[in-house]
Amino acid sequence: MKKTEDSLSTEGSSALMADVARLAGVATSTVSRALANPGRVNEKTRARIAAAAEQLGYTPNAAARNLRVGKSNVIMIILPGSLHYGASQIIPQVLEAVNRTVIRNGYNLMIANLDRDESSERHILDLAFGGTVRGALILSSQLPVVANRSLAEAGLPIVSLLLDMSDTSVPSIITNDRQAVKEAGRELLALGHRRFFYIAGPTGNYHDIERYAGLVEALQEAGLSERHVTRAGGQFTFQFGFETGLQAAEDFAKLDEKPTAVVATSDDMAISFMSKVQKMGWRVPEDLSIVSFDGSPVCEYCAPPLSTIEQPMEALGETATEFLIARMEKSDERRELRVVIPSRFIRRESIAVNSKLTT
Repeated sequence: MKKTEDSLSTEGSSALMADVARLAGVATSTVSRALANPGRVNEKTRARIAAAAEQLGYTPNAAARNLRVGKSNVIMIILPGSLHYGASQIIPQVLEAVNRTVIRNGYNLMIANLDRDESSERHILDLAFGGTVRGALILSSQLPVVANRSLAEAGLPIVSLLLDMSDTSVPSIITNDRQAVKEAGRELLALGHRRFFYIAGPTGNYHDIERYAGLVEALQEAGLSERHVTRAGGQFTFQFGFETGLQAAEDFAKLDEKPTAVVATSDDMAISFMSKVQKMGWRVPEDLSIVSFDGSPVCEYCAPPLSTIEQPMEALGETATEFLIARMEKSDERRELRVVIPSRFIRRESIAVNSKLTT
């Protein structure tokens, strides 16, 4: 039986894009284009599609309103997983800066978790292609991809935060992981340390690669090789930093020749490692100097206070959001694809001179 306009107006998610196209009197491809990139469809046609979509319940009312005006006022931030990174709380710090900047500029913030499963990636892509969001900040190492759809093809401005994706033409706001660890390595070398224990993040992760390279470069400057570094960790994501640190302490205890300096790729790893090795009988910093990465406020209250490389989370979050808004508003013609905001090394009581210099 032939569908009537009344039957097409039924509420719910059963309406198809073809139904919207038929009610609006346009091709299905025009509806698809209007949902993915409203600015590419003329105002009169967009208004008809918006009215049909709202009548059929094909998209949320907010998205239908976005079609009428040709733009959304929602910025989506895509997180790599949990909102909570243990003690370091990197993501909450970023979110606070991003949200403050978003509100100041008259936009709304939507948070999406990218758990690397198909359902979460499809949900993010539906939001992007459906016209719900106008731009995206991404903290993940990869853009969401499902079947033949990728976030890169949604027609949205995208800015990467903390991860350098500039080689794929995605603007990236990052900190100087490699240089920061290199400077911390120089500090430890100046204190007489020659054997290092490196607690790694997940194998192949951008941050882990950069941070480890920084330590190796510091050693090479001092005429030493990578053989002076013993690696631990690498099995878990950064969300499991405490577990990584505890396992690393077990690995350290098994070494015949003990390093005298530790560089951990996150505060969480360093905190749990330091706690466990102290319970095993090693003294910090008398026997073992420890440096971590992130700059969590809790480091100051560890026993002893933990030396750390502090990431400028507020500046990173604010700069990335301002950069994205400039792209959304077409005012970023002279902006660089890669912006580096330096971290800083905070020296505390967890490091000291090595009295047992080993060559």
